Amino acid sequence: MVDPALSAIHVYAIKSVGGTAPLEAVVEPWGLAGDRRWMVVEPGGQYVTQRQQARLALVSAEPLPGGGIRLGAAGHEPLTVAVPEPGDGAAAVSTVWLHKEAVEVVSAGAAADEWFSGFLGSPVRLVHLDDPARRRPLTPEFARAGETVSLADEFPLLLTTTASLDALNSLIAQGDHPDEGPLPMNRFRPNVVVEGTAPWAEDGWRRIRIGEVVFRVTNPCARCVITTTDQETAERGKEPLRTLARHRRSADQLLFGQNLVPELPELPELPRTAGPLGDGRGAGTLRVGDRVEILE
Repeated sequence: MVDPALSAIHVYAIKSVGGTAPLEAVVEPWGLAGDRRWMVVEPGGQYVTQRQQARLALVSAEPLPGGGIRLGAAGHEPLTVAVPEPGDGAAAVSTVWLHKEAVEVVSAGAAADEWFSGFLGSPVRLVHLDDPARRRPLTPEFARAGETVSLADEFPLLLTTTASLDALNSLIAQGDHPDEGPLPMNRFRPNVVVEGTAPWAEDGWRRIRIGEVVFRVTNPCARCVITTTDQETAERGKEPLRTLARHRRSADQLLFGQNLVPELPELPELPRTAGPLGDGRGAGTLRVGDRVEILE
């Protein structure tokens, strides 16, 4: 078996829309630079993901220098959205709800709202997390003092391995819906993908180093209906949840992948790291091909 290595990086500029796969990315305390700093919300402030709107998978959001994004979708004119500044005209600060948690965000503006509302066929808003350093603390059960997270569900990064996906696809092939497999990795929307491990080896990891960055491996990732959504067509199936329920269940959770937190013991004294879309508060830079070391 070859040494474990980082085989892919994924950044999702808008929560639950299509991602990009850069060859490198700055790791900030709250996640990869540019990852899930934007989110679609209902008029009342409830967040919207592929759980409610599978069609979000069909939207692309290209990260731009400075933190802006370029929206795209088949049949819709592209739209460039700049980072809104709080207090600048229509860029009002508002409170939205993410997993029953109140989070302050900044409105992206009428043009972005109209674009997404037209695409989804229902009124929604696009909002931006302007300051993840203070807006959203990490889940207390897993947090150290001062740690925060972007608009990800709960944790800064999600790790998966190619060996575990291969093992899962083998199980799907033996199950009730073999025609749905093999599934691609994009069903699981990871930030970092590791190759060169044994299947499910990540279940035993507690601390790892990827390139120059050390991470705590906090807990397995509980999977939802989004994993059954074809990211190219937005059509839903039964897998992988049917197979995970048989082989990867813990209590009421179906597990695939591991959640990561960058190990930053001195948050106010972070080294300044330049990089694509970084803001100078990075812990280091990940690069495809980086060696992965299992520290604990």
